[in-house]
Amino acid sequence: MSLWVIRIAFLFLCTLGGFAVSQVRPEWLEAGKLWTVIGFGFGGILIALDEMLKGFSLRAFSAATFGLLLGFIVGWMFDNSGLFIGMDKDDEVTRGLVRLGIFICFGYIGMIMAMRSNKEDFSLIIPYVRFSRDNRPDNLLLLDTSVIIDGRIADLIETRFVEGIIVVPRFVLKELQLIADSADPLRRARGRRGMDMLARLQRNAHNEVKIHDADVPEEKETDAKLIHLARALSARLYTNDYNLGKIAELQSVQHVNINELAAALKPVILPGESFALKIAREGKDKGQGVGYLSDGTLVVVNNAQKFIGQQIEVQVISLLQSSTGTMVFADAKAVPGTTPGPAA
Repeated sequence: MSLWVIRIAFLFLCTLGGFAVSQVRPEWLEAGKLWTVIGFGFGGILIALDEMLKGFSLRAFSAATFGLLLGFIVGWMFDNSGLFIGMDKDDEVTRGLVRLGIFICFGYIGMIMAMRSNKEDFSLIIPYVRFSRDNRPDNLLLLDTSVIIDGRIADLIETRFVEGIIVVPRFVLKELQLIADSADPLRRARGRRGMDMLARLQRNAHNEVKIHDADVPEEKETDAKLIHLARALSARLYTNDYNLGKIAELQSVQHVNINELAAALKPVILPGESFALKIAREGKDKGQGVGYLSDGTLVVVNNAQKFIGQQIEVQVISLLQSSTGTMVFADAKAVPGTTPGPAA
């Protein structure tokens, strides 16, 4: 809304400027309305250009300017190459149109080539020139709301498993604040946990935390804004949202799903291994007991129903991989004072 207020004020100033121009000379006073309309039209054209170029980044603008300059230089060299010496010198109009066409063509080609290139391509044109940021790692970690509330990203950063500059968009911070102010006690607790995790990240001296003010007004959904911002900053997106990760993958945006990372790092259990397990409840079949590993993996233990509430030694006999995860089947080993029966 504030952007349109500025645009309306600018349009009013252009209209007023057009009227002021008509007051400069006495012969222009009669055309005061015409100059006012011209000022209004000039402001409207600039606002229309601004609306069309709202997705045009500063990097794209600088690349287009560099390409345009390079194209003009090539056009000037082509124009002064002597190729048009035989042209009739009296026909200045034709000569001017040919020169205009040369500069437009080479300027357009230069702009397109520059905008399609990446920053590494410029090192071929300007060798030995590199842009660095005080030797800081050019590794941006863009965090979404889910991964901040989850909190495991703070553990990864504190253990130096993940390093880089942490970027938290302003719209993610607003979303956290809305969750923390929710009337639902569960959502309010999640929002406050997210705020505590952000404060914990800011206290970490090894990684810098930056609040990014970009709002991406052309996108309405938070996920779309995150994808757009990750691409614009060349940042790696950290999330726990499976759907957001798939959208990022389809749009070739680097991302890390903390849940997938945790699943990849959980300990591997092989048949024949033994470990201690607390039996939480009875199983589906007779005599079975059920326990859980620290990562939530379900363990079905034969002949363990009588050990509910106790921690016993179990031995893995088989693994079952399903779409929901891994299920472990085990036998209860001998416990002091008891003798488990045969495996079911």
